[in-house]
Amino acid sequence: MTSPTVAEYTLRRLAALGIDKVFGVPGDYAFSVDNAVERVAGLDWVGCANELNAAYAADGYARIRGAAILSTTYGVGELSALNGVMGSKAHRLPVFHIVGMPSERIQHLKLITHHNLGDTRYDRFQSISATACCVSAVLTPDNCVDELERVIREALRQSMPAYIVISQVNGVKPVLGSPIAGTPLDEVKRQRSDPTELAAAVAAITAKLAAAQSPVAAITTLAARYGVADKAVELVSKANLPVAVTPNDKGVLDESLPQYIGLYAAQSSNPPEVRDIVERADLILDLGGLMLTELNTGLWGDVLDTSRAICIHDNWIRSGTDVYLNVAIDDVLDALITGAAPRTREPAPAIALPDLTGSADDPTSSASFYPRLRRRLRADDTLVIETGTCMLHLNGVRLPAGVGAEGQGLWGSIGWATPATLGIAMAKTSGRTWLVTGDGSHQLTLNELAVMGRYGVTPVIFVLNNGLYGIEDVISERGHTYDDLAAVQYHRLPAAFGCRDWLSVQVTTVAELDDALDAIDEHDGAAYVEVMIPGEESQPLPGDVIDRGYKLRTPGA
Repeated sequence: MTSPTVAEYTLRRLAALGIDKVFGVPGDYAFSVDNAVERVAGLDWVGCANELNAAYAADGYARIRGAAILSTTYGVGELSALNGVMGSKAHRLPVFHIVGMPSERIQHLKLITHHNLGDTRYDRFQSISATACCVSAVLTPDNCVDELERVIREALRQSMPAYIVISQVNGVKPVLGSPIAGTPLDEVKRQRSDPTELAAAVAAITAKLAAAQSPVAAITTLAARYGVADKAVELVSKANLPVAVTPNDKGVLDESLPQYIGLYAAQSSNPPEVRDIVERADLILDLGGLMLTELNTGLWGDVLDTSRAICIHDNWIRSGTDVYLNVAIDDVLDALITGAAPRTREPAPAIALPDLTGSADDPTSSASFYPRLRRRLRADDTLVIETGTCMLHLNGVRLPAGVGAEGQGLWGSIGWATPATLGIAMAKTSGRTWLVTGDGSHQLTLNELAVMGRYGVTPVIFVLNNGLYGIEDVISERGHTYDDLAAVQYHRLPAAFGCRDWLSVQVTTVAELDDALDAIDEHDGAAYVEVMIPGEESQPLPGDVIDRGYKLRTPGA
């Protein structure tokens, strides 16, 4: 039997994890990889508008499937993708970034080629791209089998991107060695636990939970990245612990859960009672490791005291001054679930659903849009939330039963959400994918609409058009010309980009918005709604609040 080529084997081995798409932009030095996609059964090529969009799309896909593949060419391609791959690193997503590079024959002859700086340094970009990843390898026929296992294990162990270099010539050479079939991602044991440390950690956590009078739990997206979000929910349900999420963790659990109390973000918590419950708790069971960013702490207005917390990270735990090492989060949760006993507790604070506001002839606004949007979401749907003012509105909205959400609040690269919606929609097997984005963010990556049309992807997209970078006005001040945007008739874009059978409209009144939402309910395909929003909504925060986030003022001055 003929051995597979290096490129074919690499893709086949990664596809065994359950990946069925390769997002990328073709390039000459990556042709061996691009061609191999067509020869690997069950794997499809998704040609994106540019490499950055491809990285964003792979990021979105990995959020649903657990891992993704990104393919770019040497130099210009990989560097264009770098921002997106860095975002995947920040959000703990295993994206396998495969880069094709010039033949070693060119390198050994010290020839000068395109996509370089006019010299004979062919490894200069490797250190840059590898920085965005937790592990890297240059694959050859001889090392391919062994190196690939190392790369896959480390990417899954750390839940971060991996950088794989395959030269144009080695990509078409047969693998030397015995190929490994691989197993689906949900059957892979990512980390192993030290039995002594695990037993001690579980005993300590169990004892502290039993002694606590007013414990509270928090679940973070890291639990989802390691495929244990369901276990975390099972634990808080069995133990009957009140549980909150922070803005960075929106969507990690079903918000119809009886134990769910709402969003914790210090003075920005919703409902406000959540702040008191979390901050007065005598024990915080932190499942995944809370990220105490400015967005999660009301611009650092009140950084949460974690001395009362038991912080369960991916493979280590901190409980007070005790640290337990080499304890895998799945093993910890399994043990805690086994020993959990239900507690009695006060009922969770009521989370009021926003009222529908606005008369039929009223202009559309945030106040009229978001409550109407929430009422249209259904179980198995995923809401994609772009960084910006829409994030500030949607993070506090209680999602209906079975609705998930994805955002990029930590890395916060505007434009992420449109291509990420492509990847998320392609990864999902049921339910709709809904995107809410502002016009400022959307302008950066709207060319990915053409890719959605090409591949028959059917998201529901809302572009909130206020003609400016609204979030910049909120965190700065009004009136700067650099916050003004080019005037674009967004609702005309789907047709221009070849998106067939898309429902595409612009709405300016509440009645038009209601009609558009009704039409979406009756429409099986994609929808694109440009919602006109007054720019005057984006009013600056008080100066002292802004300074909490940027620390510009001289203390005491």
